[in-house]
Amino acid sequence: MSGSETLTRAEALVPKLRERGDEIEATRHLPRDLSDELASAGFYRLCVPAAYGGLEAPPAETMRVIETLARGDGSAAWCVFIGATSGTVLASLPEDAAREIFARPETLLCGVFAPRGTATAEGEGYRVEGRWAWGSGTENADWILAGCRIVRDGQVETFPNGIPRPRMMILPRDEVTLLDTWHVSGLCGTGSTDFEVRGAFVPESRVAGIGDSAQRQRPLYAFPQFGLLGMGIAAVALGLADAAVAELVALAGAKTPSMSARTLAERPSSQSEVARAEAERRSARAFYYEAIEQAWDETSRGAGLSVARRRDIRLATTHATHAAAGVVDRMYHLAGGSSVYRSSPLQRIFRDVHVATQHMMVSTGVLELTGRLLLGLETDTAQL
Repeated sequence: MSGSETLTRAEALVPKLRERGDEIEATRHLPRDLSDELASAGFYRLCVPAAYGGLEAPPAETMRVIETLARGDGSAAWCVFIGATSGTVLASLPEDAAREIFARPETLLCGVFAPRGTATAEGEGYRVEGRWAWGSGTENADWILAGCRIVRDGQVETFPNGIPRPRMMILPRDEVTLLDTWHVSGLCGTGSTDFEVRGAFVPESRVAGIGDSAQRQRPLYAFPQFGLLGMGIAAVALGLADAAVAELVALAGAKTPSMSARTLAERPSSQSEVARAEAERRSARAFYYEAIEQAWDETSRGAGLSVARRRDIRLATTHATHAAAGVVDRMYHLAGGSSVYRSSPLQRIFRDVHVATQHMMVSTGVLELTGRLLLGLETDTAQL
């Protein structure tokens, strides 16, 4: 399946996602039939190695699909981004284990990379305990990732800088308990609920490491997991910003504000606000895709991903997310009282994008990290 084909499929789904937005939000996770449709379209296997039946798509293609889906519904796009990027872990597993997990093209693998749990070495595997937040997409998952600290002989394994060295345990869905905690202001339909694991055993073959060298030396898998997470968040935010501008434009020609003889579109202040917003959106988007394409060019030449490229990806994704939120804010305020009604997509877009900005992968800490590198200061790049 080509990149143009997956993008065409995403574009075709936008109207349906928009129509079912209220249902997605009320359900608080993707309805099963929608998740199955996204799986059948190939979106969950965008980052799965081609050797196992995945698409192994270049990152820019994957992000364009996610951005497009977000024009229809932010929650659906978020679940696709989590499912797609989680597929990269299969590249670092033994082949037998990877094929066991990705047994069919519609397989959904998702979870949490943050090391919220503890995996104690036991025989040829690990005994896992813990509770994780932000388990997006887990309601429909076949397998769930759970980031853990590793305890061996009573000691926590660490990087040279003393930070715990996380690894990801991959568990069947039926060994994980989902908790009903996802009662939130935005991205309600992502089902990003807490989940817990109590004493499950995970064999070494189903354990993936953040920062480990992938067994499959392919350009896609040279991208760090933190970078891919940030890229997905930004793709969702950019799609939401595009949708917000489109909603405002549609409203502006029909709405005549109170105490005015002109439509919203005919007001000079509206014209300048829309122009500024569109310039900000496109500028942030251009930097975002430029950083991704330059990194892809570097990895495609057989080199690892340099610190400079990793820096630019994290800076571009963080900037794009917050610039997109600014665009949504402009459109929300420009629409006036119309934007506060449940019937207006702008109110959901506003809430969704501001939940996206709260993710740690696009926090102000990323600006501090990338700023240190731009200034030439000694910097710990372990989480870049």
